[in-house]
Amino acid sequence: MIHMFLPSFNLSGKVAIVTGAGRGIGRALAIGLAEAGADVALISRTEADLERTAASIHELGRRTLILQTDVTSREQVRDTVERVMREWGEIDLLINNAGMNIRSKALDVTDEEWQTIMDTNLKSAFMLSQEVGQRMKEMNNGGRIVNISSVAGHVALRTGVVYAATKAAMIQMTKVLAMEWGKYGINVNSIGPWYFKTPLTEKLLADEDYVRDILAVTPLNRVGELPELVGPVVFLCSEAGSYVTGQTLFVDGGMTIHGF
Repeated sequence: MIHMFLPSFNLSGKVAIVTGAGRGIGRALAIGLAEAGADVALISRTEADLERTAASIHELGRRTLILQTDVTSREQVRDTVERVMREWGEIDLLINNAGMNIRSKALDVTDEEWQTIMDTNLKSAFMLSQEVGQRMKEMNNGGRIVNISSVAGHVALRTGVVYAATKAAMIQMTKVLAMEWGKYGINVNSIGPWYFKTPLTEKLLADEDYVRDILAVTPLNRVGELPELVGPVVFLCSEAGSYVTGQTLFVDGGMTIHGF
């Protein structure tokens, strides 16, 4: 008798929500989840960006919803989650990817900058996790939540103190939610990327001196490519990752073992 030990990475029949799905990492993850078989609800403030992502998902033969949403608004987040439930009847996967940064030095950070970054990066992820987690609990089928954090939540970087604070808080939030919701069969994990080629990093990565500094502390000696984030997220969302929870997987070319 042949025993099969390889768990499934297939997400067919699963319903996913991806925030910040119009561009960059969010777009790549949304399309990657669809490639793995999931139907994907797309959230962003910019509808035009979502339409481009939706077109790619339709080409894969998967269902998609375009949900133009301000993820810092409790009312809009709740309405969006309720619409996914009305349309598709379940939510199995949540990817909290929406985020932003304002590169101010600590002595120059304004109250407005602090609140904007906190709301966009951290509050939104908590509200979506709370709203979706409640549905997952009620459905009694478990679920997977993956928060997109950053190496900036683990080591000190020249990225801005508020951004770093939100990402560190997200890592700790991931642990606490995993602790509280494990009894409902809900796995909560996070991903900590280093530099990847996206529209948001394009300007920074055009600076040869800046890239030289990045590569000097990256053992793999290169910037990441977006498909290299898709595999870890699909793993955490699939049966292959069913016994992993409360963890942060740094997808960073080894940067966090070096420091900066």
